[in-house]
Amino acid sequence: MENYYLGIDLGGTTTKFGLVTTEGRLKKEWWIPTDCRQNGTRIIPDCLASIQKELASELKQKRILGIGMGCPGAVDRVHGTVSNAFNLGWTHAQPIRAAFEQSLCLPFFLENDANAAALGEKWQGSGDGEKDVVFLTLGTGVGGGVILNDQLVTGVGGAGGEIGHFPVTNPHSFDCSCGNSSCLETLVSATGIVNLAESYRLTTATTLNDCPKLTSAIIFAEAEKGDLLALKVVNEAANYLGQASSMIANLLNPHSIIIGGGVAEAKDFLMDRVRARFEQGNFPAVRKTTKLKRASLGKDAGIFGAAYLVKIRNTAG
Repeated sequence: MENYYLGIDLGGTTTKFGLVTTEGRLKKEWWIPTDCRQNGTRIIPDCLASIQKELASELKQKRILGIGMGCPGAVDRVHGTVSNAFNLGWTHAQPIRAAFEQSLCLPFFLENDANAAALGEKWQGSGDGEKDVVFLTLGTGVGGGVILNDQLVTGVGGAGGEIGHFPVTNPHSFDCSCGNSSCLETLVSATGIVNLAESYRLTTATTLNDCPKLTSAIIFAEAEKGDLLALKVVNEAANYLGQASSMIANLLNPHSIIIGGGVAEAKDFLMDRVRARFEQGNFPAVRKTTKLKRASLGKDAGIFGAAYLVKIRNTAG
């Protein structure tokens, strides 16, 4: 009987599940909607019910070594709890590990969602299995995961890898959800790119003025068509992202810095500009050894990373 890991990527809209072999092949994937009503009280029971349903049918003959989950919010790895996951309705600590282990009698491992995605890209994605990898995910916000010598860097307070909150010198000083201003997240996330465009478009002739509701996807599309303001915004965001990436490279000199998330779906149009600024700011020895890459696992990075948690933390597996 082949052994498997069960990886869970818990998001604010959907929760994805994946059955992954010990070699890293995704054998089965399914998802359920994430019910954030009533302060998210149904989220964990819904997850458990979905897994139990699969265990009673298709997964009945599978040997599952353990379960890993990537989750937003502040993760207490010692006690297996999550708090401050505001998009899920969780303000107080949620005893997730206890709920899973009591219900399913399987080892359970919990990690921040960005860290889980970093592990996924390291294991089966653009990280090529190397020991030193940094991952940035550009979505509504900017998440980060740092892996050095095969170990996640979580910091003394559990907040290691908060790359989205690097302070960036810029003329805008947009407020950040963390309470500070001028964080990287306010400039290069999907929200940040819209912020940049909104700060310019009222005083500039641009096709963006024809859009009642701007999105980063619209801005990238118009930039590719040659709209000068959209190009200015993309170039500015790429400059900030490239600068931050070169700072990471010069500090850590990892094998790879990997950029993923919805904003990164702009592909080479964005990455070529980021890479130019990245290489410009790198120390010569770093320029030769640290590579800037686009993520390759897409929306499955969290599942692979959650499964990998079981592989690296389950002493029985």
